[in-house]
Amino acid sequence: MTGPAAAARSGAARAALIAGALVVAVACAALGSWQVQRRAWKLDLIERVEQRVHAPPVAAPSPGQWPQVSEATDEYRAVRLQGRFLHDLETLVQANTELGAGFWVLTPLQRNDGTVVLVNRGFVPSDARTRDTRRDMEPEGETTVTGLLRITEPGGGFLRLNDAQADRWYSRDVAAIGVAHGLDTKRLAPYFVDEAASAGRAPDAWPRGGLTVIQFRNSHLVYAITWFTLALMAAAGAAHVWRSDKRPGRKDSDGPLGDNARSVASTSDP
Repeated sequence: MTGPAAAARSGAARAALIAGALVVAVACAALGSWQVQRRAWKLDLIERVEQRVHAPPVAAPSPGQWPQVSEATDEYRAVRLQGRFLHDLETLVQANTELGAGFWVLTPLQRNDGTVVLVNRGFVPSDARTRDTRRDMEPEGETTVTGLLRITEPGGGFLRLNDAQADRWYSRDVAAIGVAHGLDTKRLAPYFVDEAASAGRAPDAWPRGGLTVIQFRNSHLVYAITWFTLALMAAAGAAHVWRSDKRPGRKDSDGPLGDNARSVASTSDP
C-alpha cells in the first residue's frame, strides 16, 4: 500500500504546485498591467503639470471656487493675486533646498475682499530666520504676487508632526497655520502659493523665491517589467512541472496514481 499512497501524494503535490504557480502568474500579470496603467496616468499628469507651470498666470481661485480646488486639477498652476502682506503673522517651515537647510517663509496675503491666501515668499537660511535680518526687504502696501498654486500639506513631515504650540512646522499645513495665528479659516484659502523668483533681486536678498521642485517619480515601467518577469517565471515553472509529469518513462505520468498504482491494482485482482 505504500507505493500507491506515495504516488497519489506525489501527484496531488504536483497538481497543487502547478495550480499555485498559475495563480501567482496571473496575479503578477495583473499587477504588471496595473503598473502599465499607472505609468500612462503618471505621464499624463506630468504633461498636464508642465502645461500649467508654463502657462500665463491666471487669477488665483476665488472663494466660490475653493471647494473645487484639487491636486488633480490645480496643483502647480501659475496664478496671480493682489493684496497686502501681514508680515507680523509670518510662519517659518523647515525646508531643505538646493541652497541648503533652512526655512520657508509663509506670510498671509490679505486681499481686498478680506480673504487671505498664504504665500510662500521663499527660502531663508538659518541665519536669516528672524525678521530683523530682512525687514528692509519686506514689500509694503498693495502687492502683486505671481507664483504656483500648491495644495495644503496637513500633518507634518516624514516622522515629524507639526507642533503649533511650540511654533515648529515641518509642512505647509494651511488650516493649522491659520488657526495658530488666529486667522478666520472660513476666509482662508485652502491652498498656498509658491512665489516666483523676483527679477533683479539682489543675490543676497532673502527670502529667495522660485525654488519649487517639480519632480514626479515614474518607476512604473520598471515595476511593470518586474511583475511581468515574475509572471513568466511562475508560468514557466508550472509548465516545467507539467512537462516532467508527462515525461515518457515516468511511472506516474498518467495521473495522480499513474502506472505504478495501476500495476499494483492489477496484481491484486482475483
